[in-house]
Amino acid sequence: MAGRIEDYALIGDMQTAALVCRDGSVDWLCLPRFDSHAIFAGLLGTEEHGFWRVGPAGPADAEPAPADRRRYVGDSLILESEWDTPRGTVRVTDFMPPRDGAPQLIRIVEGVSGRVRMRSALRMRFSYGRIVPWVHKVGERTVAVAGPDSVWLDSDAETHGKDLTTYSDFTVNPGDRITFTISWQPSHKEQPALPDPEGSLEATAEFWREWVEHCTYHGPYREAVIRSLITLKALTYAPTGGIVAAPTTSLPEEIGGVRNWDYRYTWLRDAAITLSSMLRTGYREEARAWRDWLLRAVAGDPENLQIMYGIAGERELGEAELDWLPGYENSGPVRVGNGAANQLQLDVYGEVTEALHLAHMTGLSRNDYASLLQIKLINYLEKHWDQPDEGIWEVRGPRRHFVHSKVMAWVAVDRTIKLIESGDADGPLERWHELRDEIHRDVCEKGYDKERNTFTQSYGSKELDASLLLIPQMGFLPPDDKRVIGTIEAIQRELSTEDGFVLRYPTAGEEAGVDGLEGDEGAFLACSFWLADDLAMIGRVDEARTLFEKLLALRNDLGLLAEEWDPRLQRQVGNFPQAFSHVPLIDTALRLTASGAYGG
Repeated sequence: MAGRIEDYALIGDMQTAALVCRDGSVDWLCLPRFDSHAIFAGLLGTEEHGFWRVGPAGPADAEPAPADRRRYVGDSLILESEWDTPRGTVRVTDFMPPRDGAPQLIRIVEGVSGRVRMRSALRMRFSYGRIVPWVHKVGERTVAVAGPDSVWLDSDAETHGKDLTTYSDFTVNPGDRITFTISWQPSHKEQPALPDPEGSLEATAEFWREWVEHCTYHGPYREAVIRSLITLKALTYAPTGGIVAAPTTSLPEEIGGVRNWDYRYTWLRDAAITLSSMLRTGYREEARAWRDWLLRAVAGDPENLQIMYGIAGERELGEAELDWLPGYENSGPVRVGNGAANQLQLDVYGEVTEALHLAHMTGLSRNDYASLLQIKLINYLEKHWDQPDEGIWEVRGPRRHFVHSKVMAWVAVDRTIKLIESGDADGPLERWHELRDEIHRDVCEKGYDKERNTFTQSYGSKELDASLLLIPQMGFLPPDDKRVIGTIEAIQRELSTEDGFVLRYPTAGEEAGVDGLEGDEGAFLACSFWLADDLAMIGRVDEARTLFEKLLALRNDLGLLAEEWDPRLQRQVGNFPQAFSHVPLIDTALRLTASGAYGG
């Protein structure tokens, strides 16, 4: 049975990622890319759908014991888990070396004290747990083959097969180091090179040491910021510069519910805000790579801008259900692909333009086509900004005139005017000044409820939406504007949980509501960070700090956050780890640090 979402650790190589549970079981791994088929899909089903557990051997009918301690080694993605047993202590080190060649997952078992019996149980199931591979020996190596894929197992320990599972039983004494490596390779190619686990461990540690040294943030929340930055880096697909929203699919927003989506793609919005955070903390190379990815993905067709693409810029992301997987804690259906790719979300134009603007302002080398793309995006918005859309939350109900979408259309025009005024682009400046004013006036007239002194989710609606918290952060109105303060206070009253965390918008419980879906969801962590930001901006810095530190306390023991927090069950829900949660964590830490609003 899969663990709680917060029981998992992330390891990865900037091309794919694995989730490792407290009991030493790898329950999720897609090879060779984030969006490839999983060879371990136990996270969304049972052990029959694939897993790899390494830990102390116990009675056959006993549940595997969770590690007594675990940590990342320094500022890295190298995971160490330790078990204290009656016979001694053992450590397992898990990591995936950044690579140019075959993807590898390496596990090193080390005896710390005493004499500990260990077991490795490896059950590979290709195509999301549906296909049992042909497992056989090639010399001293074990290989699993199914269709186009092969996975090679190399180990110091002897292995044997039983019940369609590869086992290894061995004992470690103090100082012993037993290594296991799986490597993916196209099945039609020759076997991959023999792994070098110890050399790869050293190289992986050095990679992360060098990368973290570029961080320019040295404030009081550095530990949380660094861990979030490492997580965001891990979600970057190095060959192209694309950034996935999360490395998982179908982890539910409500346990037992149907709000289960595939996040292993590059949302322009999520990627843009990720790059904004990285730029603010000194990481320009990632910004340059993403800008290049954007230009390739959009190509010469900005009028047909998608809200998301594949990690190499693919446009076709058709959605399907995997009916052989019961889902995480029976939360079905399990979905792959994402049908929201073809929605109209006007806010994306603002997010992309804001990221390009920030890159320009922080000194990223000029790219003439990026400036031309920005102009083309505004040409499109000029004709379409007043249309209804599906909005930031990708509702599957009717299109509406979402206030946040209009605000972000204003942001796109505003940042492009600034680009033209800087002399780095040409455009109809006077006309776009008028357009910016028109959008602003339209939002303030049609998206504002005078009686309640708050902006609303959409024109003519009485509902609230947490995305309205971005109005002062985007500069649409100043923080001290009474309409901004009224909106913040209304969201606190109507969208906050007892713990002070923020829901995205009202859901309808048993019946489909504004988003066209049944069921509820947890508090959306990004929105809760936005509230902390806003509170700091309007001078309520002690309240902002208190909320921020409550949010930090929701992280698991390794500093990781999913998409949402279930206030009823007191647990993380949604895809994990989630870029859209870690980005605002960084942004709020930077704002609180700048304001001096921190304890200690």
